[in-house]
Amino acid sequence: MFTENLTHILFRHWQQTLQPFGVNQIAMETGFAQLVDSYSAPHRHYHNLKHINHVLEIIQTLQTYTDNLPAVQLAAWFHDVVYESQAKDNEEKSAAYADNLLSNLGIPINQINTVTRLILNTKNHQADIDDIDSQVLLDADLGILAVNAEQYREYANTIRQEYCWLSTGEYAVARQQVLQQFLQRQQIYFTPLMLEFAELFARYNLNAEMEILSQS
Repeated sequence: MFTENLTHILFRHWQQTLQPFGVNQIAMETGFAQLVDSYSAPHRHYHNLKHINHVLEIIQTLQTYTDNLPAVQLAAWFHDVVYESQAKDNEEKSAAYADNLLSNLGIPINQINTVTRLILNTKNHQADIDDIDSQVLLDADLGILAVNAEQYREYANTIRQEYCWLSTGEYAVARQQVLQQFLQRQQIYFTPLMLEFAELFARYNLNAEMEILSQS
């Protein structure tokens, strides 16, 4: 269950992001309520409001790298709005959800197009070398990989809960494949700040989880 305090913090974020677009207050509140409802579904042990708040906090830290900060922030809000662990099209459905809700809020079409593109880039966590906004969003989304060991264990446990339909052995194999894909990259993070301060911590955590999974 999410604390009332977190909801208040996130609503202030939501207001600040939408303020430049002159969105009607009632429409703003309605859109926020829809997002909270989606991210509060009982099957969301990790991909929930706590995750969105963490992503927004990291974007705030990385904001000087962005070309279009509002679009990056809006993409953060919507990038996991549709999430089913057995589905293969969560990002596409999340982008469509963002398109619909942001259109109803009167956000300019060029901004909506940027937001949906950013969301779709979270599918494979890849960004072009000159797409700095995608790089910031992806680094923020993967910021959880570089937290301290205790927080990382909590993260890993919540991911496991979201895949409770897999047996222990099946999950270990599938999860190791995902982790290995990140470890095989030349670098996990794109932005200079995350590359300098988060890369080594992320690799340590990923290797530690790989070791645990190998014993499953």
